[in-house]
Amino acid sequence: MGLLATGTPLAWPEAKQKANQVREWGIEQLLAIWNRAKGKARDVLLWGDEIEYLVVAFDDEGQKVRLSLRQADILKALAKDEELCKQGGCVPDLQRVARNDDKLPIFHPEFGRFMLESTPGKPWGIGFKDLLDVEPNMKWRRVIAKDHMNPNEYPITLTTFPRLGTKDDFTSPYFPPSGEKLRSQFLPDEIANPHIRFPTLAANIRARRGRKVEINVPIFKDVHTSSPFRDPTVDYDLEKWPEDDDVRNGAAKNDHIYMDAMAFGMGSCCLQITFQAKNITEGRQLYDQLSPLGPIMLALTAATPIYKGFLADTDVRWNQISRAVDDRTAEELGEQPLKHSRWRIPKSRYASNSTYISLDPRLRPEYLDPDLIVDPAIYDRLVAGGMDALLATHFAHLFIRDPIVVFAEDLDRLDLTNTDHFENLQSTNWQHIRFKPPPADADIGWRVEFRPMEIQMTDFENAAFAIFIVLVTRAILSFELNFYIPIPRTTENMETAHKRNAVLNDRFYFRKDPFPARPVKSNGSLSGAATPLAQPSRPPTPTGPIEDEYALMTIDEIINGQTDTSDDGAPGFPGLIPLVESYLNSVNVDVETRCDLARYLDLIRNRASGKLWTGAKWIRDFVRTHAEYRGDSVVSERVCYDLVREVERVTEEGPGAGGPMFRTAAVRVGGGDEKGPNHSRA
Repeated sequence: MGLLATGTPLAWPEAKQKANQVREWGIEQLLAIWNRAKGKARDVLLWGDEIEYLVVAFDDEGQKVRLSLRQADILKALAKDEELCKQGGCVPDLQRVARNDDKLPIFHPEFGRFMLESTPGKPWGIGFKDLLDVEPNMKWRRVIAKDHMNPNEYPITLTTFPRLGTKDDFTSPYFPPSGEKLRSQFLPDEIANPHIRFPTLAANIRARRGRKVEINVPIFKDVHTSSPFRDPTVDYDLEKWPEDDDVRNGAAKNDHIYMDAMAFGMGSCCLQITFQAKNITEGRQLYDQLSPLGPIMLALTAATPIYKGFLADTDVRWNQISRAVDDRTAEELGEQPLKHSRWRIPKSRYASNSTYISLDPRLRPEYLDPDLIVDPAIYDRLVAGGMDALLATHFAHLFIRDPIVVFAEDLDRLDLTNTDHFENLQSTNWQHIRFKPPPADADIGWRVEFRPMEIQMTDFENAAFAIFIVLVTRAILSFELNFYIPIPRTTENMETAHKRNAVLNDRFYFRKDPFPARPVKSNGSLSGAATPLAQPSRPPTPTGPIEDEYALMTIDEIINGQTDTSDDGAPGFPGLIPLVESYLNSVNVDVETRCDLARYLDLIRNRASGKLWTGAKWIRDFVRTHAEYRGDSVVSERVCYDLVREVERVTEEGPGAGGPMFRTAAVRVGGGDEKGPNHSRA
């Protein structure tokens, strides 16, 4: 969740006039942080996870499920719980009590009034006990949230609500669509958190863009899907707002599901992991090395095959959120010649990373984005203020954007002990890895936020992916691993990750040899790999054509390793799980802990190999084998109800109930394949 300031928000015409001031003051605050904290160091890595829930309300009599818009009531119930208050409370946004038990989790509001966000009460450490506490803590958070909801409500961890934006009453309570802020054909303004930041953000994105956001997701063509498919929910005759002309001007594409509001993206849930590095050097290293892993983890966690009551021909959420907050003008998009805008901007402000920032000698200029746009005046100011060129380039790129939400009260005086103007822009650049300087008001270090993963249905899965990415960071730092590939290849990989069943059907660019070139001493060898894990004091700069450094690989090969050698006789990529296991070998983990960790690594291993299904495949199969599914790509109210009920059951009962998501030897009842629906499931 972004910065939740309060005050008098400026409408876009006024905010636009103040954009340069906010940018300039934000850069001065950044330089103040830089000079104050560039030498800041921590002793050990800390990390935290962020889980987001959709709150649903079941109507068992009517066989319907709706989104519950009671976020505020649930948070108030949590805040008023006397027993929780005695432990320090768990809703700091609503409470002024001293937290005397950091174990109690924390709950926050999110963009949608049907969403909750939860985090652990204090950061996790790198100790293996902490890793094994993650899943129980996630289960506990869900129990606490559920205990403060109505009996018919449940906090599910689906990425999106399957029928968000349909023509029926998909929210409780019901509100009509097409309000002043969103101006959506499909969603009411009341679906968004009423905090002034959120409706202002949605309205100003639309105003800056000059039209509503345009989200088109390819329809999954089943045996009875109309061709061409024209989204039947679109009203081409609506004339309530000027932006209603968008669909008459071609905004809704044939063979696509059309959506027109920020809430279709920011109403999505995800799993995010934030790492606190021991110092800025380590933080910059993690930022760079995690970047190529983003698309791999996005595809591996795929869980979003339904939008607006239709099966989509994609499996993940990323591009839909990207388009939902895309404030670029027609000129910035390249649709019109530059006249009023300063430059053409290749990506939305919610996009994959476009920079590397580490001073690692292995970072070659050829890896950088050749189309990167930076603000030269901001770059010059940062360099003059003492920042190195690489990091100055990163922030000068982020600050090509305009601030979207500007509060009048913040423009009176520049406060260099605050970070409000910096965070205004930093927090609305939603890249798949975020580099976070220390805040001004807390003893917190340099952080890196890993953002691409989809939320999973069960706490077991969410814990598994959190633990896995933490262990990967330990292997990166311990073995000086090198995952650099050119940034444009990572951008391509992000697109590939959206394809249906990309985890099995597609290949991704990945570095062939992650090891340092100059071995010093071995910490053990990998099973099936001849290359030792080495720890040089200073990795050398690579030489030779960069095209020789990476290749197209399946996710199975990236996660589990390649068994064959390359054409030049070099060993294949060892695999992320073997790298993690070699790290665990090097730190002498006890047998019982290794067995516990193996449960989580096995989920990752088997999902990458195809022995276990992604959530997206499981959801798609559930729909297509439902007795009421007609093979027309439509996810009806009854199918949606049964699906969400089944998700609740799997969540409560755990891996034993998830069929092919968790059991490699499961026998499928009814089947159903990509050629057509199977109506065997009741």
